[in-house]
Amino acid sequence: MKIQRFLTVILSSFCIFIYAFLGVSYDSSAVALPLSLTQKMAVVDTSNAQEQKIVDNYLKSIPGNYYTVGKVEELQQLLKQDNIFLVDVREPSEYILGHIGNAINIPLRTLVQNLDKIPKKQPVVVYCSAGYRSAMAVMSLHLLGYENVRGFPPSMNGWKAANTALPK
Repeated sequence: MKIQRFLTVILSSFCIFIYAFLGVSYDSSAVALPLSLTQKMAVVDTSNAQEQKIVDNYLKSIPGNYYTVGKVEELQQLLKQDNIFLVDVREPSEYILGHIGNAINIPLRTLVQNLDKIPKKQPVVVYCSAGYRSAMAVMSLHLLGYENVRGFPPSMNGWKAANTALPK
């Protein structure tokens, strides 16, 4: 129960961070949380010193670059030099319209059911359309023990804006 509350707090906090610091907007009506999750979120007691310490330690452990590949050019270089494993966490209908390189499609909702497809000993870069889903995927994978995962915040929108050719 405590780990579930911890994960809920971390993922919620991370979403708020993205919204507040990156200035990205979204349609909140498109995000429908299950009733059981919203009820559990309402029960979280922020006065619990032990939970605060756990969250504080976790947040302090995040490196300055927030596990990211921050620029299109940086990802292009990584794709040329390293054995990068790309994961597109968008829906299949989005993936089929275009994706980066040899990315595999694992929609965010199915991430945990597809952990066997994500290597732990190879650099992994996760992206989506605008950065929200990839940020949640990166943090979730880190919480699940993946230390080799980074997100690509420019995501597909940034990739397209940089006029990068999309493979078919």
